[in-house]
Amino acid sequence: MLVAQVFPMPVPKLASGRRLGYASPVVQRSRGKARMDLTGRTVLITGASRGIGAAAAVAFAEAGAHVGCAARDGAAVEALAADIDGLALPCDVVDYAAVERAVAAMTDRWGRLDVLINNAGVIEPIARSDAADPADWGWLIDVNLKGVFHGMRAALPVMTAAGGGTVITVGSGAAQHPLEGWSAYCASKAGALMLTRVADLEHRAAGIRIMSLSPGTVATDMQQAIRGSGVNPVSQLDWSAHVPPEWPAKALVWMCGPEADPHLGQEVSLRDEGLRRQLGLVA
Repeated sequence: MLVAQVFPMPVPKLASGRRLGYASPVVQRSRGKARMDLTGRTVLITGASRGIGAAAAVAFAEAGAHVGCAARDGAAVEALAADIDGLALPCDVVDYAAVERAVAAMTDRWGRLDVLINNAGVIEPIARSDAADPADWGWLIDVNLKGVFHGMRAALPVMTAAGGGTVITVGSGAAQHPLEGWSAYCASKAGALMLTRVADLEHRAAGIRIMSLSPGTVATDMQQAIRGSGVNPVSQLDWSAHVPPEWPAKALVWMCGPEADPHLGQEVSLRDEGLRRQLGLVA
């Protein structure tokens, strides 16, 4: 099979003649499936200790990127970073200072930050609105919504100064569809999607690519918690209905290339069969 190659674009110039520090990859296709080449790019992934985040760290490393693995579980990201020759970054996205330090660690290590994957997220509390603990409800918002903002707030000035970058948030169909027991989760994902749209409006002209990925239901620990709750139809799905975390990981890598540019400011759905075929996930 012939593999498409990705070549860096010539670094663009401003009207003043100053060269920008960032150029997005260009995918050149031949027969077969395209494979992204992100050699030399730097990628920071939150929630990288397990699930989609860990799979994404491996996928980006396999594409040639330098990967920063950020999560609260320091031991888990240490082990993952050792496996992929990445950078372990113990980090709680609820703490803006910690996120800022993670971004600084990326630039200290590799001199740049090209991609931010806002992946950290939680599902609990799973409870009806009249029974959810207010503190737990607020903590989910802190992680799933404020954590996304913290990532953007820390990364966007660095990317703007470099002339460009990519910010992708792992979203959910729950942003669009209310589900019993998921008031906090649905509200957080709807808020994160609107934050993505606003950030795109504000920063696209500066060369920042911002979008969201709705991965569908994925076979991770989160789905185990959902299944255990017995609340709403998602908990009743057969385990075979969930896609492996490697699928959204592959989609995240693809979204860093120009073929995803039509989706800027929007949410890409991995439920789309056309996209699945384009990524080589299904025949």
